[in-house]
Parts: sequence; structure tokens; C-alpha cells
Amino acid sequence: MGELRIACIGEAMLELIVDAVPGAAQVGVAGDVLNTAIYLRRLLPSSASVCFVSNLGTDNLSEGMIRFIADQNLDTSLIGRLEDRLPGLYSISTDKAGERTFEYWRKNSAATRLFQTGPGVPFDMLEGFDVVYLSAITLAILQPEIRHGLLGWLDGFRARGGKLAFDSNYRPQLWQSRDVAREVIEAAWLICDIALPSADDEFALFGDISDAGVLERFSAYSQCGGALKRGRLGPASINIPVEPMTFEPAPAVVDTTAAGDGFNAGYLAARLTGKSQSDALASGHRLASKIIGHRGAIMPAGA
Repeated sequence: MGELRIACIGEAMLELIVDAVPGAAQVGVAGDVLNTAIYLRRLLPSSASVCFVSNLGTDNLSEGMIRFIADQNLDTSLIGRLEDRLPGLYSISTDKAGERTFEYWRKNSAATRLFQTGPGVPFDMLEGFDVVYLSAITLAILQPEIRHGLLGWLDGFRARGGKLAFDSNYRPQLWQSRDVAREVIEAAWLICDIALPSADDEFALFGDISDAGVLERFSAYSQCGGALKRGRLGPASINIPVEPMTFEPAPAVVDTTAAGDGFNAGYLAARLTGKSQSDALASGHRLASKIIGHRGAIMPAGA
């Protein structure tokens, strides 16, 4: 196998960390798939390529975001530029326990027009990658016909030897209804190779009442293996037998933003470089535990 090439499809957003209104805000760049892409790039060998696939505008803020993404050593060649759209924006405020409250301004962001411009089959830009990674947030912001077409293309991509990694990151406000979200996300589970669900998302979407219930349901998706994220309890293996594991307790929580995204990166980096399932589970948990000790989605490199 030659150089590992991974395409991460999602939305880059401006991130405002707000302590009080009125008051100062810390401004960053983040987004669930982008967060995973950044941490994945840090963990993979230099021979691997991680490409962030999205749209941004042509405004000054978008220019700064492109520079930030490139500075994270991500390939930016598949970030489209739209003159009539701006980047999305979200704010984070946290309570004393480090739990987050989000507010979003993204309905007409440039990323919602992904795969809608240019001649030919819009998903052909993804040919040549070994792995495609995306989340339910990615699917939620796309137009329904684009979403359906992408899932169909990904099914063919897998038939041609590619791998799909998927996170169910469920945000109810982005979907027309829970029923639509459940239908789309289950369609993704049915074609994915590496499943990265969160227990809370699966409870909300599918009505499971326990972790064991989620794992039992995933046994029907026999083509995939992965990890069920369970927060402080640590991850549980999906469809891959492992010996019983214990996980180090997380340190004091400062901010849980991007903990799940970081877990995905740690897990994927281990799996994609041939590590065992146990190593991958431990790697994901270790990175998530570090992230929650920092403010914001992206820790400084080397932290």
C-alpha cells in the first residue's frame, strides 16, 4: 500500500468562546470533522495525507480560516470558494462542570452548498482516497438530494476498495425531524466500515435504553467495526472481540468541546496504521481525556 490518503468532509466554522455578554470572546476555527482531521494529522506518520473537503467564502475571515487549516498541515486543495457565501459561526459557553451550550449561525453558510458546483459528478473529487470520514452533521447540512447522492457514491466507493468512517454526531436542530435523521444515519451505518457512535446520540435517535442495546443493534451492521463512545466510562468495542479493558479516569474537566472528535482521531490513527482494537480504544480515550483539560476545540500542538 502506498501513501495513505484520507478525505475528511465537513464544515469549518468560526468558534466564539464567550464568558459573558457584554464582554470579550476568544475566536477560533473548529467544526466536528475539522477537529478530527487536525488531530488525525498530528497522530499519523508524515507519509499520510489528510485532506479537508469543504466550502468557504472569499471574504477576509474565510481567507484566515484557510490559512489556519493549511497551518495544521491539512491538504486544502478540495476547499471550494464561493463568492456569495460566508463561513458558519457558533458560540460556546460552559458551566462550572465544563458542560457546553452551543448557539449556531450556519443555515446559509458556504459549506451547505458543498458538492453543488462544478460540472460532472460532484463526488468524483473523492476518487483516489483510501478512506473517507464524515459525520451526521456533514449529512445534515447538505441538501437532501446531495446527501442521498453522496451516500450512494460512498457505497460504490466501498465496492471499489475504499473505506468509510462515520460518526453519528446528532444535532436535532439541523434536521427536518428525528425520523429523517434516523433514516439517514442508519443508511450510513449500513455502509460504513468504521463506526464511531456516541451512546447518547444512539439513545436519542433509536430509542436504545442501554449501551448493551446499542451494541446489540450494531451487531446487525456486520460489515463494520468500531467504538461506542461512553464518556467517562470509556469506549466499548463494536463487533471486534477484545479482552476486558480499564481506562484511566479523566482529569478535571475544563471544557468537553471536541472530546468525541479527538477520540475519533486517536482511534482512527491507530486502526489505520495497523494497531490492535485494544490499542485503538486506548488511544482514542487517552486523547479525549487530554482535550477536556483545555479550553476550546483544538489544543496547541504538542500539548
